[in-house]
Amino acid sequence: MCQSGAVLECVVNISEGRNREVLQQLVAVCADDLLDVHVDPDHNRSVFTLLDVDAPRRLARQAVELLHLDAHQGVHPRLGVVDVVPFVPLKGSTIDDAIVARDAFANWVSSELLVPCFLYGTERALPDIRRDAWTLLQPQCGPSIPHLTAGAMCVGARDYLVAYNVWLDASASESSAREIARAVRGDGIRTLALQVGDQWQVSMNLIEPERIGPDIATDRVLNIARRHNVVLDHCELVGLIAHSALERISENRWDELDLSSEQTIEFRRQHGYTFVA
Repeated sequence: MCQSGAVLECVVNISEGRNREVLQQLVAVCADDLLDVHVDPDHNRSVFTLLDVDAPRRLARQAVELLHLDAHQGVHPRLGVVDVVPFVPLKGSTIDDAIVARDAFANWVSSELLVPCFLYGTERALPDIRRDAWTLLQPQCGPSIPHLTAGAMCVGARDYLVAYNVWLDASASESSAREIARAVRGDGIRTLALQVGDQWQVSMNLIEPERIGPDIATDRVLNIARRHNVVLDHCELVGLIAHSALERISENRWDELDLSSEQTIEFRRQHGYTFVA
């Protein structure tokens, strides 16, 4: 628990989504603070949803010990084996609490694990780091060069968001997928067009999910896709959604949108979570 009494969520993105033995070792160190693991073999990436500030440190240390960035292959952009570590205030906590946790984590990582950290939040957004790291932007904590095996970490403080993917069917071309992602981008939605096998995926961060949730985002993708004669294949929630965002969506659409009450932060905090390899 944070010293201030604040309750934080931490959504750690690890550059490993294929080696189940390694994933089991990563899960084990999270213990009861683990709320969810979303494993994506194509991206070769896993998203660990954790509570508070201790489990992210245990997970980061284990990942730095086990993983090697040079051995990683996957379609998702990344700077390190522990790629993104955002701290998110839950109900009763503030963004200032998250900033304190972010800074403490980055200082710990840079001193204990010798991994450089790029900070994001009120100063800059994560896409700014993706674009400018090691060129226009240098790490705010730690060494001035990447860790030999772990690379660097993007450590942030942000408000709650929903990570969400809409898959296009196999007939979608690269040009149509990129145009769909570009057209949907903005007004509460960040997008990337990613090729996964023989399909394209519109990968989204919904940064105002109570206003622009998975239903609205999917409908926007669908409307643009129709103009390109592209059909949607399926939808995918990455990690968890808050109950306040879920309840704004008609329950009749939950199956279509890969949503359920069991995938809410509140349900997992109350009932726990067991990772199944």
